[in-house]
Amino acid sequence: MQYSQKVLDHFMKPHNVGKIEKADIEATEGSPACGDQVSIYLNINEETNVIEDIKFQSYGCASNIATGSIITDMAKGKTLEEAKKITWKEAADALDGLPPVKMHCSVLAVDTLRKAIKKYEIKQGLIPEEKFSKKTIVEELKKVIYPGVGEDIVTLKMVKYIGFEDGIVTIDVEIPKFDKYRDNVAEEIKEHLESYEEIKDIKITL
Repeated sequence: MQYSQKVLDHFMKPHNVGKIEKADIEATEGSPACGDQVSIYLNINEETNVIEDIKFQSYGCASNIATGSIITDMAKGKTLEEAKKITWKEAADALDGLPPVKMHCSVLAVDTLRKAIKKYEIKQGLIPEEKFSKKTIVEELKKVIYPGVGEDIVTLKMVKYIGFEDGIVTIDVEIPKFDKYRDNVAEEIKEHLESYEEIKDIKITL
């Protein structure tokens, strides 16, 4: 697998590694059982909403460590509003690209940062806590990357149907039976949705 020099640099000597013991907020996404996990810790200036300190811990591959490193560099010194606008594609570009099968690591890093920011904003009363809805499911599916091309399954129009009733999520995804990434996509969908208390079961048709 070919990595850029920037990915290798951030992997070998990652920035902002560690844990802020008295962090204003922290968030964790992913799972070691599934291969990748990232935790992000923030200290935020309450008056200016500027991220004054940020650190991360990760479990996973070189891409996972490198994206955790670059995303913390990109967010440090920014306001919450500015940091929320950082995209996973921008993070990957800042590393001079990632292999398509590793693009999900960039999504994971950005997702963890946004989760930490949202938790802080809710805690400070800056935004209301969102109610779970079908829209929540769509937003989560936008984070599921098809490894073949490194793009999300919603943008690629692979998602043909989304249903949610009585706690049961039903999703139809169009992927050919011979596609080697079918099981990977199904696992990613479940990983993104199973943490929601509102969901009792996930039914995926491929």
